[in-house]
Amino acid sequence: MKIATWNVNSIAVRLEQVLRWLNETRTDVLCLQETKCVDEKFPLEAINEFGYHAVFIGQKSYNGVAILANREITDVQKGFPDDEADAPKRLIAGTVGNIRIVNTYIPNGTELWTDKFTFKLDWLQRLRKFFDATCPPDSDVLLCGDFNVAPDERDVWSVPAWEGKLHFSKPERAALDYVKKWGFNDLYREINGDARKFSWWNYREGAFFKNQGLRIDHIWTSKSLTGKSVGCWIDEEPRRWERPSDHTPVIAEFRV
Repeated sequence: MKIATWNVNSIAVRLEQVLRWLNETRTDVLCLQETKCVDEKFPLEAINEFGYHAVFIGQKSYNGVAILANREITDVQKGFPDDEADAPKRLIAGTVGNIRIVNTYIPNGTELWTDKFTFKLDWLQRLRKFFDATCPPDSDVLLCGDFNVAPDERDVWSVPAWEGKLHFSKPERAALDYVKKWGFNDLYREINGDARKFSWWNYREGAFFKNQGLRIDHIWTSKSLTGKSVGCWIDEEPRRWERPSDHTPVIAEFRV
């Protein structure tokens, strides 16, 4: 089974790219972030006609997450169980086969030590509590999405340029590591070692063509699911397409 994550930066703008990529890669499950689409306008009919099921939760202009799969998605959870009705739409979970998939769009934070930065750190604490409460550690669990954090020095194009900055600050990395200690492995690192590949490049200053990026899009797996993995890679090709997202897909494959 192939499972991927991709911040598409608007499903309305990039639906054709999503369907093209699914057709070319034969990916079984695609987790999307930043769909920027209210539920009533989500392109469910087009996705169904393409042969995929979809579950989603969104907001206009920002946020929004979805899971697309070429088989049934069960036990769907939208948001944290204690979310208010107007809470940002940043988490959706579902079970595909025997894998519990949790798709997240972790808050950006805007600037260090603002209210939004504190919200990001608190949100990561809530994410850890979510796994503690809902997922047995010995089960097949996959956490993926746009984490908005580069975990270590191999994940930024220049450590001096990013040291102490948003996405690479010590508080963010520590908060993300607390989530990881639930029992996750960073699958890309497990398989690719010290490889320096990125999943996001700023639209400005030709960052993609200079390869001045960050690895902030991730697939993490529980111990049991890590043992079933056969590969994990970053597909840079969609970043070369016309009107691309500033992110590109990350894919993992499993023997299940």
